[in-house]
Amino acid sequence: MFRGLLSFSSMTMVSRVLGLLRDISMSHVFGANAATDAFVIAFRIPNFMRRLFAEGSFSTAFVPVFTEVKQTGTHEDLKQLLARVSGTLGGVLLVVTALGLIFAPQVAGTFAPGALDQPHKFDLTTDLVRLTFPFILFVSLTALAGGALNSFHRFALPALAPVILNICMVIGALWLAPRLHTPIMAMGWAVLVAGVLQLLFLLPALRKLNLLDMPRWGWSHPQVRKIMRLMVPTLFGSSVAQLNLLLDTVVISLLVTGSQTWLWQSTRFLELPLGVFGVALGTVILPALSRHHVGTDRAGFSKALDWGLRLTLLIAAPAMFALLLLAGPLVDTLFQNGHYTAFDAHMSTLSIIALSCGLPAFALVKVVLPAFYSRQDTRTPVRAGVAALVANMVFNGIFIVLLFELWASPALKQGSLLDGIAQVPGLHVGLAIASTLSSYLNFVLLWRWLKRAGVYQREPGWTRHWLRLALACAVMVAVLLFGRWLWPDWVGVSVFTRVWHLSALVAAGALAYVGALYAGGFRLRDLRAG
Repeated sequence: MFRGLLSFSSMTMVSRVLGLLRDISMSHVFGANAATDAFVIAFRIPNFMRRLFAEGSFSTAFVPVFTEVKQTGTHEDLKQLLARVSGTLGGVLLVVTALGLIFAPQVAGTFAPGALDQPHKFDLTTDLVRLTFPFILFVSLTALAGGALNSFHRFALPALAPVILNICMVIGALWLAPRLHTPIMAMGWAVLVAGVLQLLFLLPALRKLNLLDMPRWGWSHPQVRKIMRLMVPTLFGSSVAQLNLLLDTVVISLLVTGSQTWLWQSTRFLELPLGVFGVALGTVILPALSRHHVGTDRAGFSKALDWGLRLTLLIAAPAMFALLLLAGPLVDTLFQNGHYTAFDAHMSTLSIIALSCGLPAFALVKVVLPAFYSRQDTRTPVRAGVAALVANMVFNGIFIVLLFELWASPALKQGSLLDGIAQVPGLHVGLAIASTLSSYLNFVLLWRWLKRAGVYQREPGWTRHWLRLALACAVMVAVLLFGRWLWPDWVGVSVFTRVWHLSALVAAGALAYVGALYAGGFRLRDLRAG
């Protein structure tokens, strides 16, 4: 599992670094305005589907069944299953994609009701929805190919596939956008082309494993029916965070112009720890847990999950504290250039701070969910997901109203609430706080039901692990606070100065954390214990 994690994480790191370059390019070329808001809304819909399929319900339903057939059947059975699943999934998604193209105005209106009274923004959102919607079809089939490769412990190529999307979007922003009458449309074309290229990128690896066959309709195939039966509830349960973000898109469209972009850029800073470690751990641990479950190895199942939980905390805890302390310097250094103003950077910083507090919960949920799906238990995550989703919407209303009351002028408070929240910047922070709190609720419920199922027993050494973690985080925080005191100004200095100051802080914080762990007795062999 550790070798698989290193393989997946290293490729995901490349993807996330290029993703950062993509976001820097977009902020430099477009800034935060109605056009970028329109793209964020349009892209969030297929991007939600990417998370749902590539990192959510499809993988968690497909991998256990695929692993079961791999363990108990023949290679020809596997090949036939993949052909039937790809044909069925592709057929269904072709219909979904066609409906999305036909009803693009209705889709845009549903997810951006605040743009309905802004004809230019609404038309732009509709055009971008039509360009990006086919991405759903291609990325879902890419997820299918990636799930099959992961089952054969081929983690690197599926993790590297998103690099193609980031490269296409960087080219779109820097090269294509200046050549178009409506520059933001370049990002829609980039997403469409990337979807096709990602699928083509993984097909040779499937052919090498002799798994590539002509897709066939297989709705009545027993294993396909089993995957679909497992998948339907996980569509909701495994992706509550993404559903929250999608519903947040509806709410945030009612806020000040730019709010979509500010919150979008904020979530980018969670992508590195979540993608490289949270999602990577969930992806690597799912086939292992499924194998232990099929083999009725309860001790191995519990030990693998324990390993995943320890490693998640080892990364998520320091990442949370680092983001809390370095949110401002990160945004000022990476995004505050070109059309992205100091005010935009400040707005993004506020929501980064709110979201980073939920980083441990976001990551732990990614690791705990496979413990249910590997046992083909899809009901429990749905129950937790429903509770968290309802809580998120309630928290949205509470914190938007609370921040409005705190920040709005007396004149605005006298008028309509909907008109008022569309004029007060910063209310998007309320959505970030709501996402954080609902994620903790989701994790607490999942943890409670996991303990009740009796499939997990803590391994020895957790007290020592917590003490080491607390000591290392405290040392890192002290170093970062000293650095912030030493270099308090991040706006009135050159970009070069910001870059080397930030690099020094990141390096010093990382060395302090690792050094404190080592001084506390932690060794690399502890990571291989699982």
